[in-house]
Amino acid sequence: MATTDTTACILCSRNCGLSVEIDDHRFTKIKGDKAHPFSQGYICQKAARLEHYQNHDDRLTSPMQRQPDGSFKAVSWDDALDDIAQRLTRIRDQHGGDAFAFAGGGGQGNHLGGAYSQQIRSFMKSRYGYNSLGQEKTGDFWLNGRLFGNQQCHTTEDVEHADYVLFIGTNPFQAHGIPNARDTLKHIKKDPERTMVVVDPRLTETAKMADIHLQLRPGGDAWLMSAMLAIIVRDNLHDREFLAQHCEGFEQVEAVLRSIPIAEYAAQADVPLATLEQVAHGYATARRACLRIDLGIQQTLNTTLNGYLEKLLYLITGNFGVPGGNNLHTFFLPVIGDSDERNPKYKRTAHHGMFPIAGIYPPNILPDEILHPGEDRIRAVFVDSANPVMTWTNTAAYEKAFSSLELLVVVDVAMTETARLAHYVLPAASQFEKWEATGFNLEFPANGFHLRHPLFPPREGTLPEPEIYTRLLEKLGAIPTRFPTLERLAKLEPSGTAYLGFLSAFAATLASHKQWMPYAASILYRTLGKALPDNAAATIPLLPLAIIYAQKHYKAVKRAGHKGNRLTLGANLFKAILAGRSGITLSQHRFEDLWGFIAHKDGRIHLAIPEMIEELRNLTPPNTTEHYPFILMAGERRSYNANQIYRDPAWRKVDPHGAMRMHPDDANALSLSHGERARCRSEHGEIEVVIEVDDSVRTGMVTLPHGYGNRFKGSAPVGPELNRLTGSAHCDPLSRTPYHKHVPVMIEALTDTAAASA
Repeated sequence: MATTDTTACILCSRNCGLSVEIDDHRFTKIKGDKAHPFSQGYICQKAARLEHYQNHDDRLTSPMQRQPDGSFKAVSWDDALDDIAQRLTRIRDQHGGDAFAFAGGGGQGNHLGGAYSQQIRSFMKSRYGYNSLGQEKTGDFWLNGRLFGNQQCHTTEDVEHADYVLFIGTNPFQAHGIPNARDTLKHIKKDPERTMVVVDPRLTETAKMADIHLQLRPGGDAWLMSAMLAIIVRDNLHDREFLAQHCEGFEQVEAVLRSIPIAEYAAQADVPLATLEQVAHGYATARRACLRIDLGIQQTLNTTLNGYLEKLLYLITGNFGVPGGNNLHTFFLPVIGDSDERNPKYKRTAHHGMFPIAGIYPPNILPDEILHPGEDRIRAVFVDSANPVMTWTNTAAYEKAFSSLELLVVVDVAMTETARLAHYVLPAASQFEKWEATGFNLEFPANGFHLRHPLFPPREGTLPEPEIYTRLLEKLGAIPTRFPTLERLAKLEPSGTAYLGFLSAFAATLASHKQWMPYAASILYRTLGKALPDNAAATIPLLPLAIIYAQKHYKAVKRAGHKGNRLTLGANLFKAILAGRSGITLSQHRFEDLWGFIAHKDGRIHLAIPEMIEELRNLTPPNTTEHYPFILMAGERRSYNANQIYRDPAWRKVDPHGAMRMHPDDANALSLSHGERARCRSEHGEIEVVIEVDDSVRTGMVTLPHGYGNRFKGSAPVGPELNRLTGSAHCDPLSRTPYHKHVPVMIEALTDTAAASA
């Protein structure tokens, strides 16, 4: 019998609310949820096909143990966890905690399990955590730490209320990333009082809607933004009042900006100087101007410097901390931490000597840290909700490194390419078969949170991550299987004191058993969690987070309509989260509150970052080589590509091959036709591609989408395996963020023999 329910999309950071019709464990209809407080009924075509994630032939229903011949055998949960526990304990005791690393965790909307999975790192006494943010956003986090005093000071943008919107290295029409992206873009385009500028080497869908498109040379972002800043300073368009009131160190920044040869930099970016000056003036003098960036500048040449220049654009023009500008925001789930490398407690890795940023190590160094010949190499890895072999830099290096491990455990819903290398694969319930949430609530001044309730029962043989990791901790002897006193207290009906009696007893228990403190999430899960309605035990770590959030942002939480005093507001917020089937508004801040988010003791923004000023002074063009005459922008977002949770290629209505876009002039020069197969080779590897002749790209550049290359049901790779072309050392020297948007390649037609073989 069909029923209607609500949930949220899990394919990008927007996590739009969905209204779904379900029948017999399947999605039969998916549309936008008009009751969702933020997306308000918006949906894109990708979310409408989530049935292809929920039900497909690569789903797992039993723990799998790899056999000596490479095949897999189904085993019981007890047998799998017993053996894993024994191996982990032996590795830790013989080689120390840094012999273990945790990779992944979360996907796009699978973040609740992180409170449980990271407990295994605590047991192993390991400092190593790697995830996809570490190959996308850590340069940004590092800069936030220097500018605002803490790497958790993260910025967002108020595109909806801006008069002048500047998009650099992002295509919101396909990538989203802003509220109700396509509707918002249409509103801007139709309003004659608003201006949209797009900076992108490709004439993207967003660029086609723009008033101005600066089609710069790939990798030219640092030159373009430096020149813009220099124009603003030269023409005295910077906001002196804002800088005096809120910033330190502008004099040092100004000195280097005034030394920039503007015309030369515009030429290096390959954009018309007059148009660049028009954009600089328009942005600096607009009543409300906003800047949105994404991976286009975060995974290309000068990654961290690009982020610095982007932030200087909105800071020196005073487009910060105001409606229609860029702003800081609050976090509810602690998605990132703060780990300034100048603090000696943050140790560096054994092989690369790399430091963590926001508590995260960069994935492209992990293979070397595993293959490192020293005694201090990584010997065991847990991979959770991630497929590093496909999605992280240098597939060949990951295959070699993961194959050498003493223990590789993968927790996932499917038999992925990474899972096929594992010693054990532990089948998780899907994101719609358990309580789940995302930590990507990045809004200001109103911020929200959507706790997704289960739509379906877990498939037989699968477990949600909280249960997997709690059982493993019990097998490891980290925690007992019973907590009689806490269990008895949890069974009592919570009173109006908002769990205060239980929480007092819980704190006392941890105080007397300090060895249990790292495992508080699982202890709460086994005790108070069981007392929650609707089998919501996994959500219990949200209770202390709600209490902390309500204490920190008391007035804003009250302003959002939540009731209670200093003792009860947090618990009431937690109850509202549990009850909010379409998500809730957590807090409603005022713009003046933002200045309290800055973490520097003086409450000011510190603009002068020595490392960035030095890099800006020494900015030099990239080396080119005739052996690799094209620049590949790897990971383009298109209508029917998404993260790797979509394994069944049948979900795509178009672009089944993930074709390589190439300018007609380049295709003619290589005697390549639309739909023809070709070979794409980089310094690191080669793949076959299908050519799509497309004049939206510049000559000398090509693009390929991410999200392809899966071996669905053990087939040959479906579409391009991008990371066979990327190299671990081709990255930003500070953050180690890979240059996926600037991969030098050569392209050649396949011979008739090779094409017939393919």
